[in-house]
Amino acid sequence: MRTSMLLRLGTLRQTSLSRLSHARNFHSTHPLADAESEVNAARTYCSNLIRDNDYSSYILQTFIPPSARDAYLAIRAFNVDVARIADNTSSPTIGVMRMQFWKDTVTKALAGSPPKEPVAILLAKAADDLHRRTGGHGKMSRSWFLRIINTREQNLGNPPYPNIAALESYAENTYSSLLYLTLSALPLASVTTDHFASHIGKAMGITAVLRGLPLVAFPSTQPLSQPSSHGAVLLPLDVMAETGVKEEDVFRLGSEAPGLRDAVFQVATRASDHLITAREMLASLRTQGNTGHDFEHQSDEEHHYSAQQLITGADAQRAEVERAFGVFMPSVATQSWLDRLQKKDFDIFAPELRTTDWQLPWRAYWSFYRRKL
Repeated sequence: MRTSMLLRLGTLRQTSLSRLSHARNFHSTHPLADAESEVNAARTYCSNLIRDNDYSSYILQTFIPPSARDAYLAIRAFNVDVARIADNTSSPTIGVMRMQFWKDTVTKALAGSPPKEPVAILLAKAADDLHRRTGGHGKMSRSWFLRIINTREQNLGNPPYPNIAALESYAENTYSSLLYLTLSALPLASVTTDHFASHIGKAMGITAVLRGLPLVAFPSTQPLSQPSSHGAVLLPLDVMAETGVKEEDVFRLGSEAPGLRDAVFQVATRASDHLITAREMLASLRTQGNTGHDFEHQSDEEHHYSAQQLITGADAQRAEVERAFGVFMPSVATQSWLDRLQKKDFDIFAPELRTTDWQLPWRAYWSFYRRKL
């Protein structure tokens, strides 16, 4: 299945690049039409890539303002391509080379000179649109992209997380960073909205690691019950030690490995805790005029706030969260999957956990309409 998916994606990528080449030849005497055709083909490529690899993000794009939709698609397609490097490379050296390609590609795209690569073309278009809409003041920070790339590069080869704090750090540096980038594309620079994005992103990242655990443990096209090769069990080592989980037992017994469900429960609980914290922050902001606790990453070097942004009043904070609410909708998809995991008694290998959540569009719309996380 994974092999056939990769073949389909490879075909899709070649098709998209072929369409870009065809557009250049057909409109060679009309540069503006040529550029528009390239952007349209790039937009289609990114949308299809997300649909096939990150279906919840594909569904949730409807809650992003149209003015920031290209940025959203480019950011999410970038994430898919970078995340797949670990699965599609045969050696860490090749993986590092591909990560460097993306560092160079992002730098060129944000500078307005993208290579002929669909994600880069759409990212450059989104960055230029943002620059125009904000009179030159708004931008998507290169540092957030580099943080994502560097974090994924450090995790090539699937090294273990020594503890659950390390897993949270990974989630912050990847999924929270995706949300920071999306907020900047609105554009919106706010301590409050970044605070929400941090907790929701951590929940997303922890859940993504849980979802991928069966495929990382058994990187095979065969059924999980008959693996031909073993990978890694990406649960924090401190949690595995506490619950008595042994990697060899997981490879041998799958979901029946002693302590595995308890370990999955503990990790899933940490993801759920971040969603609960975000909901408590929202309730506190609406009733008390503050989020109830400070943003722990406020001083990180990638975050830049003006003096005015650091003293924003309660009404302004509520308005910022209202404006950013569509960016927070991944909380719905994350909670939905965690609920499904609980219904399966934390059996991470249950086939139902790898199926599409057909209720997500309705759940997301209802949550957005009621402004509930």
